[in-house]
Amino acid sequence: MMHFADSLTFSGRKVVAAWAALPFPASPGSSLPDILSAHQQDLPWKLLSSWREQKVSCCFAQSVVLRGICQEKPTSCPGQPRSPLHSCESPEQMLQQFLHTQFPGAFSTSHVLQQPCDTRPPFPQFFSPLLTRRGFLLDKAQGSSSGGVESIPVLAALQSSPVLHSLLSGLCQELRAPHVRRWSSFFTAGVEQDDFQEALEELKTLSQCYETGFGASEDEADSD
Repeated sequence: MMHFADSLTFSGRKVVAAWAALPFPASPGSSLPDILSAHQQDLPWKLLSSWREQKVSCCFAQSVVLRGICQEKPTSCPGQPRSPLHSCESPEQMLQQFLHTQFPGAFSTSHVLQQPCDTRPPFPQFFSPLLTRRGFLLDKAQGSSSGGVESIPVLAALQSSPVLHSLLSGLCQELRAPHVRRWSSFFTAGVEQDDFQEALEELKTLSQCYETGFGASEDEADSD
């Protein structure tokens, strides 16, 4: 994982953020271009971090994997123009085109796998009643099923993006709080005060590597 993250970082950046849509929101029988077209304005994945939720409008590099979406024939409503996604020849091209549209200029790699994520026991059954046994979304809840959800389509992504500036700078602010000095066990465990301060400065420098010209002033205002 460390080497994989290194392939997505440059210009002093060392950290990537994990995102996922579990399950990936798709209706039964819908095609990949139809599904992606429905999420042009609202990306379906969520940040897998305890940090506050943020909307991602740009990124530097990313790797995205989508699995469990059947390659159904694309549908089109009468009078509705076909999107560029419907003109792609393969699922990989569709996902790559979608990522290029959402994050122009970013380095993106994408993979599409037919096999879904297995969610049979002992996988916890915490899913909505709107999901079918194959993990697809229904308009209304179906009748009770003793089998539960057996598999789900999933989208997962690793991203190097400006979101990490807020996350890392926020962590740095938390560690600089005065109450940290009162944790005597923190330093008696072998951590030297000088090493601790040096690590904080390195963390601050790392967070600045994720700044953008547009978001820097807003993030700095939050930290103030």
